[in-house]
Amino acid sequence: MKRLFAAIISITLLFWAVATAAQSARTIESHEDFGDYRVTYTVFNSDFIPPDVARNYNLVRARDRAFVNISVTEKGGIKGMSAGVSGTATNLIQQSRSLPFQEIRDQDAVYYLAPFRFENEESLTFNIDLVLPDGSNRQLTFRRQLHKN
Repeated sequence: MKRLFAAIISITLLFWAVATAAQSARTIESHEDFGDYRVTYTVFNSDFIPPDVARNYNLVRARDRAFVNISVTEKGGIKGMSAGVSGTATNLIQQSRSLPFQEIRDQDAVYYLAPFRFENEESLTFNIDLVLPDGSNRQLTFRRQLHKN
């Protein structure tokens, strides 16, 4: 029972970290609609994740590390849905790195996190390949400039 309670607290803190990151001046939460689905995405520095939550999920916190967070819901809904998520991050000189997305589930919440390293003030283009719950393939592309805290 204590483990379940600790897991619930940890997941709550992780959601808090993502929400806090989305409100940060250096983090922008955005979304794009694809038919009946809304894909919400954000990029945030790993320092936004509290140390205990990072330990529980084996997430690395460092000044040069960030996460891409992707979630899929029905338009107007809040229940997270499973999707296929993969992608790359490419810098201005076309160096590309794969994004190893990990599915995170907690009751109705489903989202995908991918860690990556970055250089201060690095501008990255994220190309995300999605397989939505209806089986359709979509691509999401966005750019972010990252800053070390």
